[in-house]
Amino acid sequence: MASRTSSRSRRPAKPARFPDTGHARNYCQVAAEYARKAVDDKKGRSHCKLVRLAAKRFLADMVRAKKPGCSFEFSPAHGNDVCDFIEQLPHVEGKWDTSTITLEAAQVFILVNVFGFRRRDNGTRRFTDVYIEMARKGAKSTLTAGVALYCLTREGEVGPQIVIGATTGDQAKKVFLPAQRMVQRTGELREAYELEALAKSIVCGENGGFIQPINAKSSTQDGWNPHVGILDELHAHKDRGLHDVIKSAFGARKNPLLWRITTAGYNVMGVCYEQRKLVEQILNGVFEADHYFGIVFTLDEGDDPFEEKNWIKANPMIGVTPTWESMRSYAKEAKRSPDTRGEFMTKRLNIWTAARNGWINLEYWKRCGKVIDLAALKALACFGGLDLSATTDITAFVLAWLISVEVTRKGKTETQQRLNLWGRFYLPEDTVIPRTERGNVPYQTWAKQGHLLLTPGNVVDYDYVENDIRAALKEYQVKELAFDPWNAGSTANRLMSEGAPMVEFRQGVKSFAPAMQAFEKLYLSGCVDHDGNPIWDWAAANIVARHDANRNMAPDKSNSEEKIDPIVAALMALGRAVANEGQTPPRSVYEDRGVLLL
Repeated sequence: MASRTSSRSRRPAKPARFPDTGHARNYCQVAAEYARKAVDDKKGRSHCKLVRLAAKRFLADMVRAKKPGCSFEFSPAHGNDVCDFIEQLPHVEGKWDTSTITLEAAQVFILVNVFGFRRRDNGTRRFTDVYIEMARKGAKSTLTAGVALYCLTREGEVGPQIVIGATTGDQAKKVFLPAQRMVQRTGELREAYELEALAKSIVCGENGGFIQPINAKSSTQDGWNPHVGILDELHAHKDRGLHDVIKSAFGARKNPLLWRITTAGYNVMGVCYEQRKLVEQILNGVFEADHYFGIVFTLDEGDDPFEEKNWIKANPMIGVTPTWESMRSYAKEAKRSPDTRGEFMTKRLNIWTAARNGWINLEYWKRCGKVIDLAALKALACFGGLDLSATTDITAFVLAWLISVEVTRKGKTETQQRLNLWGRFYLPEDTVIPRTERGNVPYQTWAKQGHLLLTPGNVVDYDYVENDIRAALKEYQVKELAFDPWNAGSTANRLMSEGAPMVEFRQGVKSFAPAMQAFEKLYLSGCVDHDGNPIWDWAAANIVARHDANRNMAPDKSNSEEKIDPIVAALMALGRAVANEGQTPPRSVYEDRGVLLL
């Protein structure tokens, strides 16, 4: 939340496109000019793509709102009123040049969007869902505290319940306590609306409403009838329980609002990333969702995270909060220490990373995944990897083809190495529903879609796995099948007795380092293709690497937040392929299908 030394009366007058509504500033004009500036920033120097899309949507919606057939209209009075209200609230944290809050343009843009657009049929807010994602120290909590007080006092709701939920009570208080202190320090506000700031709630005598933080245990939160539900740091929610409980409790309200604020996180299978992807689809025009406002402040693909000019994209109020000095300090530390780089990227630049110190860069991984042609691969040498689970976890059986293709770039033909992956992933049938309900991973959906194979009972039936391996050995040219001797000994012995080319693959740095080096080079070059199974993306998002003193790598199952077995099995297969290079050279696939033109 920003403040400036100049008074409002000294602000330069701006061309009025919106009528004077009797408020301190023409905030709608500020929002419109912010949107125009963002849209005009076609090279993305100061505004990321998602902000530019949000701005483009705002300007387009302003045009739509004027059309008689549109389901919503725009009310400058409502857009100005919420901003004017918040600018009369006091600062309650830190040192500022003025005693009351001054909103920056990005904050005004958000508020004017959410409160300015109204439903044409009943005058309530058009937007019932809000998602705001911004780097840390962006004053999200202070802004949200102001929104909570506004919705408590100014929306004409009878008995408005404003509930603030987070993963912990302390986190929920990061929004509640600023609101509480604002009430305590503003006598006029208390008197006008009969507000009373209590230890664990703010009550409004005028309308019987309240603001209250709630604990994150969704099982104890039934029975609410919220006017506004606030979810703070949504990325930290371990499951979607509280999110869904609050969202489902709005049934009796005509003007509900679910206000989500967050910084980027690590769990790309959680409810927060789900909402983030939804916002991306809305902004990219994949579908319309006139009830949902979303904005994401982050860096664009290809932006140098250590280039200072890029920081404003994730920190639209940089220079006020956070300070340039603090950002430079964080960047300096991140450059020195690989362990702090992930925190800098995620929390200071609002870039999602799949896991803490995640090994695979998801932006590059997403460029991979061209669907493989299994029929064309049948005649080519491949290598297998078997990561057999300890009875109840995912078992992964993978085949890997390390092949050469010819590509033509700008008239020049060159040989390119590509990795083709095919896999089968297994889970005990009786564990699917409990796992789905307990966490954020869509095991049940994957099973219905055929991506996850279920074996009867509550432990993996190794007979099913062994039968699939036997079938694959008959159908494909499997030169070696790598296995971990720690827990696959019996299966390996049975298959070996039948003539299967089983090869031990120890789970240490010495075995994995060559495979991980090769895999890293291939996926960063966009040269990994697979069978389209979404479990590949999930495992890639989860894997964390451990290093020895020489920075050689191996997968770190103990520190990976979710299962990584498919990628581990792929690395085992690739490891054997790399070890056999030069000894069993694979046939060039372009001998069968010709040259690819890129």
